Amino acid sequence: MQLIANWTRGRFHYAWVALGVTFLVMLITAGTRATPSVMMVPLEHTFGWSRATISLALSINLALFGLMGPFSAAAMQRFGLRRTVLVALAALAVAIGLSSLMQQTWQLWLIWGLIVGCASGVTAMTLGATVVNRWFAERRGLAMGILTASSATGQLVFLPLLAAIVEHYGWRQVVLTVAGGAAVILPLVYLLLPERPASLGLPLYGEPADAPQTTNDNRQNPIAIAFGALGRAMKVRDFWLLFFSFFVCGASTNGYIGTHFIAMCGDYGISEVGGASILAAMGALDLIGTTLSGWLSDRFNNRVLLFWYYGLRGLALIYLPYAFGFSYFGLPLFGLFYGLDWVATVPPTVRLTNDVFGKQDAPIVFGWVVAGHQLGAACAALIGGMLRNSLGTYTLATMMSGGLCLIAAILVLRIHRRALVPAKVGA
Repeated sequence: MQLIANWTRGRFHYAWVALGVTFLVMLITAGTRATPSVMMVPLEHTFGWSRATISLALSINLALFGLMGPFSAAAMQRFGLRRTVLVALAALAVAIGLSSLMQQTWQLWLIWGLIVGCASGVTAMTLGATVVNRWFAERRGLAMGILTASSATGQLVFLPLLAAIVEHYGWRQVVLTVAGGAAVILPLVYLLLPERPASLGLPLYGEPADAPQTTNDNRQNPIAIAFGALGRAMKVRDFWLLFFSFFVCGASTNGYIGTHFIAMCGDYGISEVGGASILAAMGALDLIGTTLSGWLSDRFNNRVLLFWYYGLRGLALIYLPYAFGFSYFGLPLFGLFYGLDWVATVPPTVRLTNDVFGKQDAPIVFGWVVAGHQLGAACAALIGGMLRNSLGTYTLATMMSGGLCLIAAILVLRIHRRALVPAKVGA
């Protein structure tokens, strides 16, 4: 690691290497997150499990994925970033591999609900926020945009591939492929991801070479760290606005479209590969949209950016039920607007969290905000499946998701309106 750091010195800052490794970790996590949507229909056919039963496992997964955020950020402070990520990746590889042997619904709930939900929560958005906070003093928005775009790239890379594997070889080969991906990334994390710039004798990106080096390590119990930050955050109105808006973000992306879109396409006669290809195209557009969002968040009012993102997403979702009725322009038009906006909300939300809560508390508070994101995703995954079972269509669930986005677009304009931050926050 030190040899690579010495080679990069004078060429570019090692922060970009750390960013690249983190991008790959989050890419594998995104592939893991995409897998259940490809497996939903095959599991129905193989075991006769209802869509509501499978959606329950996914809702547990999504909820734990988010709830792990603040505790994983606290664990990174207490035990070290690299060690925490290595343990999570190893758990993912083993659990996903074992899921190829499952026969009962409790095994689905245990592996894809509990274990994968917890482990993937360590290697997702909270990891990105922590790495950006530790390594970058400048261009934080751009860096977070690049990392967030890894979820879009994960869809782009994995969804068509996994859908094709399901079609030709079955769902068990899919889980073995994803498990292998998690295992392959382990040595890269061990060899190339240091704890922080100070570990290599470097300043943060954008800081002068003689800037004082701080560690911000916390020797408290991670649970105490996480709940201490939550206790301070709950006294601030902006936390609840961020939490609710990200709840809506999760409900309208990972939880609803990410979980049910391929099955929704099947209701209209579109194959799994066709539905996965549409999602992958939206992932490619989101790679552009989210990276651009990070660049914009360094330069413009983040509340206004969030207003446009949520508003346009809401309109796109309200349009979606009608999109299937247009032979050519329907779904491409939806995919264009929704794809550019898929997770463009993340960089402005991270920036606002840093502005309100300060450098020490921000990663953990953002972890709690991500918990709101995934609770929204869990609700949408479960409710979407239940409404589809009872009504035979996704139309009502789609309209509800779009309406929530329009409400969030109004509320985000109230975030961080005050000039001063309460003294205890981030202390």
